[in-house]
Amino acid sequence: MNTLSLVIQREYITRVRKKSFIILTLLMPVLMVAMTFLPLWLSTLNDGEVKRIAVIDQTGIYAPLLQSTETFQFEVVDEGQSHATESKVGKELFAILQITGDLNENPNAVSLTSEKQSPQELQSLIRQTLREKVTQQRLDELTVSGEVDIASIAQVREILDNRPSISLQTLRMGGDGSVTESSTEMATIIGMVFTILIYMFILMYGNMVMQAVLEEKKTRIVEVMVSSVKPVKLLIGKIVGIGLVGITQLAIWGILAGALFTLVSFFIASPEQVASMSEGMGGMSGMNAMGSMGGVEMEGIMSAILSINWLEVMLFFLLFFIGGYVLYASIFAMFASAVDSEEDTSQFLTPVTLLIVFAFLAGFYSVNNPDGPLAFWASMIPFSSPIVMMVRIPFGIPLWEKFLSIFLLYSTFILISVVAAKIYRVGILMYGKKPSLKEMFKWVRYK
Repeated sequence: MNTLSLVIQREYITRVRKKSFIILTLLMPVLMVAMTFLPLWLSTLNDGEVKRIAVIDQTGIYAPLLQSTETFQFEVVDEGQSHATESKVGKELFAILQITGDLNENPNAVSLTSEKQSPQELQSLIRQTLREKVTQQRLDELTVSGEVDIASIAQVREILDNRPSISLQTLRMGGDGSVTESSTEMATIIGMVFTILIYMFILMYGNMVMQAVLEEKKTRIVEVMVSSVKPVKLLIGKIVGIGLVGITQLAIWGILAGALFTLVSFFIASPEQVASMSEGMGGMSGMNAMGSMGGVEMEGIMSAILSINWLEVMLFFLLFFIGGYVLYASIFAMFASAVDSEEDTSQFLTPVTLLIVFAFLAGFYSVNNPDGPLAFWASMIPFSSPIVMMVRIPFGIPLWEKFLSIFLLYSTFILISVVAAKIYRVGILMYGKKPSLKEMFKWVRYK
């Protein structure tokens, strides 16, 4: 029993006294709180630019109700100036809000046209304002006679309980003046899906590289391998080989997803087909209406999916995946080569993992404000740009931002790869000692 207590005491004391344990124990709560709330706070900051929205209201009912905020400024424009106003979109104006009819009778008679994907905050503000006015219109229709009875009270309650829905059509204006339908909700979903994919693959395949380096070092196979292959080439081959595995998996997923999408779209019937099928089954008007509504809804989803520039999204996804993977795989391999066991990697890899998690949280919070300071700077910093930039690309950001982000990312991963290769060539043959960061950087200067 005394022997057991000595073993427990030794294992406990030797680990508690480590500097890495003390530092992580004291800093981890602060880091976790900061990592959670700092991106959230930064996402609420705007770029300081007031977005001007021209309002063309053919009814004259709704335009006066749209109140400007610190971020959005609504300006009522004459219907006769609509053509001149369209040429200002993307320059002097951020968007055009056009109301072509009474929303109480036709909730689809409203559209928002912009050069960039319109933010969710703007759409929510417009919908909320219009919804309140339509609700008031319906209440006014009930009280126009001035009589109040039990039936009218029940109708008022029903109107208040079932607020009207406003179908705000969002449109994107291209550089050539062409207008295409867009969907902020679809851009959000696609951005988050690709962000999660990059986040997952960087962690998964980066850890694969680390495990491969540790396994070869622990079994001392690497001593045989470096006798015929230079350590730098060994590192490059390992990173490229595992990276090709990831690209192969992504390609298979892409082909399967494309095939399933084509299959689903082929079997989705148009509203007319659904209506005719419903008539053939019994001619029930309710069934026809339900079929038409389902068909219109599915067609809207399909048009929203097809409105995304998939070629651009897939191209930049591949570029940012390669850049992010090589950057972090080099770091994982560098630290794995300097230690002898997986337990010793926590000292080095915990900050790297926290950095990746911070990038994911920054991307998550950037969805609601893709042009804000958090989204912009996090998409420029190479350690977070592969994850955050994929959130912004479906929303339509300037081309120079994409190229600048890629340039910074690839420049950084080349620099990190060179440093990692120099540390790898020394650390891969060292055993029985866990070096400090200071000592590892000395290895970089070795000839």
